[in-house]
Amino acid sequence: MANPLCLMMPVLPGTNPISIAAALQEYQAKINAALTDIGTVHFARFTLLDRSQANLLPNIGSAGASGTLVIGVITEYDGSFNSYIEDFVAQLGEVFDALLQFVVGGKALMPVADHVAAFEAFITANDAAQQVPNIGLYSAYPQTVQQILASS
Repeated sequence: MANPLCLMMPVLPGTNPISIAAALQEYQAKINAALTDIGTVHFARFTLLDRSQANLLPNIGSAGASGTLVIGVITEYDGSFNSYIEDFVAQLGEVFDALLQFVVGGKALMPVADHVAAFEAFITANDAAQQVPNIGLYSAYPQTVQQILASS
């Protein structure tokens, strides 16, 4: 059964959203390869939200100055939370280091490879999927990623 992660990371005021997008684009191939190699991730996406907009969509022209941006990392994964985060640190630590430079409190977690416990605590504190009233995940199937791939 899959587990949800909905990590919401507040962005430092004054951060240009184009810089965040550029960092993600730079690492996209590495992210895709690592997610495939980890083998427990059903779905994963990064999204930039703007708390000042009614629909949360960032207004690129004015976003960032007021500190209302949030980087969302939304995934569904198999296994335990700690194993999942340790896999991410091992394979995508440099990606999270690149993103954390834009995040409130992020510099204290860098490099994540040297701060695994603190990074796990940060994720737990900022995981909307584990905060009431957001508890719960519907899944149309009970199989793991590996079971799904084996039956393909």
